[in-house]
Amino acid sequence: MKINDKEPNGYVPMMVGLVKAKCPRCRRGDIFASPTYSFSGQKMHDRCSHCNLYYEREPGYWYVAMFVSYALNVAEMVTFAVGLHTLTGSNSPWLYVCVLLGVIFILSPFNYRYSRVILLYWLTPGLHYEPGRALDKPVQTQQDRNDN
Repeated sequence: MKINDKEPNGYVPMMVGLVKAKCPRCRRGDIFASPTYSFSGQKMHDRCSHCNLYYEREPGYWYVAMFVSYALNVAEMVTFAVGLHTLTGSNSPWLYVCVLLGVIFILSPFNYRYSRVILLYWLTPGLHYEPGRALDKPVQTQQDRNDN
């Protein structure tokens, strides 16, 4: 399905690819092998099934995702604390502690997944969408031939 004549067959918009956790280079292959909330845990593919991008760009690459996850946690805690204060008007610290710890626990799989997706999509220099890789038959570059 083409969005317009300039977009290749198989084009996926950036926000759709980000929300569905698709490869940032081709936006076709899945980054994760399992759903966000499952009893089997979060399983991540090593490479994109469509364009063969290796997700872990360098050793220790995913440590940066911890900082992104921390920022997501802080934003969620502030949002829920303000919302809780607005709804209840309570000043009890135990109410805030219990609710915020529950929110952190419930959203931790979401934060794990999307901290890595945000790192790949927006915080990795040199990793950009390549429309030629979104084709049904991806274009193989010299770099890909050397990788195989």
